[in-house]
Amino acid sequence: MLYTFYCSDKPEAAGVRAANREAHLAFLSELGDRLLLAGPLLSEDGATVVGSLIIVECDDMAAARAVAARDPYAKAGLFSGVAIKPWRKTLPKS
Repeated sequence: MLYTFYCSDKPEAAGVRAANREAHLAFLSELGDRLLLAGPLLSEDGATVVGSLIIVECDDMAAARAVAARDPYAKAGLFSGVAIKPWRKTLPKS
């Protein structure tokens, strides 16, 4: 099943994000084909990063939580919160 991770950054955490970006990208790469998509969430100005959106295939919610906990951004304390929800892709059909 696919799971969305909606991750909100703590205020004034740009330095934490920058310091851990390479490790975060390496972690995402290690997910391989299980990763459907990942990218930063932006503020209304379209430039300021305020979080992350990740969609990854996991066996169940426990596995999704384990993946989220291994994210270097999470380990570094970047996020003020992470909402994990099951998700079903409907469109576009692939």
